[in-house]
Amino acid sequence: MMNYIFALAVIFSFVTAVFTGNASSLSEGILEGAQNAVSIGIKLLGAMALWNGITEIMTESGLHKKIEKLLTPVIKLLFPTYQGTAAGEAICSNITANLLGLGNAATPLGIEAMRRIKAQSGSPFADNETVRFVVINSASLTLIPTTIAALRRLSGSTAPFSILIPVWFTGILSLSVGLIFEKILSKRWKI
Repeated sequence: MMNYIFALAVIFSFVTAVFTGNASSLSEGILEGAQNAVSIGIKLLGAMALWNGITEIMTESGLHKKIEKLLTPVIKLLFPTYQGTAAGEAICSNITANLLGLGNAATPLGIEAMRRIKAQSGSPFADNETVRFVVINSASLTLIPTTIAALRRLSGSTAPFSILIPVWFTGILSLSVGLIFEKILSKRWKI
């Protein structure tokens, strides 16, 4: 579905640019945007490699298991079906990565969690706990917004972590609203 929406947006942009006489501006914008995307991607590669390495070290050193033990009460409360299973471990890894603000490094962990959840449930449909995991993953409560701070630093910010309070506030707010609606809707449409 998103592919169609994106394709429609691109086609609409081209048609509008041609009819308004802004085709050259559109061409310049496309080239500049592509150049900026590559430049930022290369600059973020170091930070991504660092945090992926830290995640791997956490796993190899056993720190991951200690964090998982700390999160056990939360996992037990939110995901009782998956607590103590491979799916629960993957959920914990993803939540930990999101809390540390690892951004794209958390994505493969979220995909792995969904794969394990599907394997454990054996159902092609999402149960309430799976929906809850997606809500938590999407809200992505972050204690240390490392990726955002790296982007701010690349953009010239002298205080890239000055956004901590707003990040915490919006994260808590979005997570709370998401979980409230998940609870309301799960009671209305039982799965």
